Amino acid sequence: MRTKIVAGNWKMHKNAEETEDLLNDLIDKLPNDVEARVIVAPTFVNLSSAVEHLQFTNIGVAAQNMHQSEAGAFTGEISADMLKSIGVDIVILGHSERRAYFHETDALLAEKVNTALKHDLEVIFCFGEELKDRQSEQHFNIVENQLKDGLFHLEAKAWENIILAYEPVWAIGTGETASPEQAQEMHEFIRQTVKTKFGAEVAENVSILYGGSVKPENAKEIFGKPDVDGGLIGGAALKATDFSAIVAGI
Repeated sequence: MRTKIVAGNWKMHKNAEETEDLLNDLIDKLPNDVEARVIVAPTFVNLSSAVEHLQFTNIGVAAQNMHQSEAGAFTGEISADMLKSIGVDIVILGHSERRAYFHETDALLAEKVNTALKHDLEVIFCFGEELKDRQSEQHFNIVENQLKDGLFHLEAKAWENIILAYEPVWAIGTGETASPEQAQEMHEFIRQTVKTKFGAEVAENVSILYGGSVKPENAKEIFGKPDVDGGLIGGAALKATDFSAIVAGI
């Protein structure tokens, strides 16, 4: 049975004090009877304190990015070993904002995935089409190519540490949301694409999250689809009440 997961990507929000306040609110408000994994991804500077703050809870901590190199003259970058050294064992890679604003390519992301897995980091791998791709009916091709170029070089066993996160770029931070039917259609396609390459066992066991303006009002219906295994949450993850309600919808 696939793991249900709700992950909150805090992006460039929350200073140290605000991070502590939000974590306390989440500890208080998150339902205790939900079997889903809950993950939060604060900024780099607050990762260590978040790990310490959450050590006796069931809430995991993820980094929002990492560099593909082991070490070197890469000013401002963070390595996989640095993340592991502070107790972080999950990393988000390939988020649409990293692809768009920092020009991260599928080839670069494949390198990052390799480095993360080498250091026993679990990878939340993001991908998804832009509005123009969907309007021109190229969305399936775009998603298939992102998957193939970023992950299909891996051995099947490596997929034990891969979580997929489909995020239609046109639905991130826009208030627009793919309908539950659109989400299911794409998630089913993603699972079939993985199955064709790696077989039914890998495809049936990999969790595929939906990311794109998930809110308490729509979470339950989206998460209720058979191939949607949870969500990668943006804006709503910054409010403990909303995030807790989304987790409850799993």
